[in-house]
Amino acid sequence: MDFRYLGNSGLKVSEIIYGNWLTHGSQVENDAALACVRAALDSGITTFDTADVYANTKAESVLGEALKGERRASLEIFTKVYWPTGPGGPNDTGLSRKHIMESINGSLERLGTDYVDLYQAHRYDVETPLEETMQAFADVVRQGKALYIGVSEWTADQIRAGHALAQDLGIQLISNQPQYSMLWRVIESEVVPASKELGISQIVWSPIAQGVLSGKYKPGAAPPEGSRATDEKGGADMIKRFLDDEVLTAVQKLQPIADGLDIMMAQLAVAWVLANDNVAAAIVGASRPEQVESNAQASGITLDDDVLKAVDEALGDLPETDPAQTKSPSARVV
Repeated sequence: MDFRYLGNSGLKVSEIIYGNWLTHGSQVENDAALACVRAALDSGITTFDTADVYANTKAESVLGEALKGERRASLEIFTKVYWPTGPGGPNDTGLSRKHIMESINGSLERLGTDYVDLYQAHRYDVETPLEETMQAFADVVRQGKALYIGVSEWTADQIRAGHALAQDLGIQLISNQPQYSMLWRVIESEVVPASKELGISQIVWSPIAQGVLSGKYKPGAAPPEGSRATDEKGGADMIKRFLDDEVLTAVQKLQPIADGLDIMMAQLAVAWVLANDNVAAAIVGASRPEQVESNAQASGITLDDDVLKAVDEALGDLPETDPAQTKSPSARVV
C-alpha cells in the first residue's frame, strides 16, 4: 500500500481508503462488514471513511466495532456531518453550530474514539452562515475532537470561501470529497485547479462508478443478481445514471486496456483516478472481503500517457464534465 499526504498537511493516508457507505448497517450483515474491514487492514489500508447519515448512524457503530482493539494512532478515521440523522427534527440536519457540536459527539461515541482525524462537511449548507459553520469546526478542532477539517461536494467558490475562513480561524481545511471517475469528471475544470492553488487534496468516492467500470454490467443484459443495480435500499438509484447501453458498450472497450496491463477493469478505474496528482486517495466499498483485496491492489499502479489516452478514446464524449453538476441541496432536507 502506498501513502500520500492529504493536502498541504503532514497527514499521510493510504491511497486506497475503505468506505462503508451503502454497506455497513444496510446492504450487508455485520459479520460480512467486519470481514471486509479485516480484509482492508490486512491489505495495508489504514484510512477509513464513514458518515453519521450512513444507515442513520448504524454504519459508524459497525465501523467502530470492527476497529476495536486496533492501535488508534495507526489508523486515520474520517466521518462527516450535514444530512439528517436521528428522528429528523428541525435541528437534526445542516451545518449549524448546534448540529455540528451534537453530531461530533455522537460520531465519536459510535466510533469508539476520542477524536477523528478528519471531520468533513458532507455538503454545503446554504441556510447557515458559512462563518457559523467554520467557527463550529474550529471549536471542534480546538477541543481535540478532530485533527483536520474537510468538505464534500463543494464548488470551487465554496471551497475558496471556506479555506479563507479556516485560515483566519487558524485551522486546516485540507480536503474535498467529490465523486470522480472515468465517467464523472465534473471536478476537473474548476474544483481541481482551485484546490491545487489552496493546498487541498481530493478524496474521491465512486471511482468505479458504482461498479459499472468493473465491466460486470453488460449492454442489453439484466444486472447481475445481488449487484448494486438490484439494491432497492439506495444503490439502484445511484447507479442508474450509468446504466445506459451506450455507456455500457463504451465501458466494454476498456477491457483490452486492462488486459494489456494484466489488471482487472476495477483496478484500472481506481488507478485512473489516482493518476490525477490532486487526488490523495480513492474510497472503495465492498460487500465481500475479496473485493477489498482486489481493489487495494490498485495502489501503486502507474498508468502512462498512452493508457490515459486510450481510456479517453474508448469513452469518447460520454463522461460528464459539467462543473455545475457539483452542487448541494438548495434547502436542508428534513
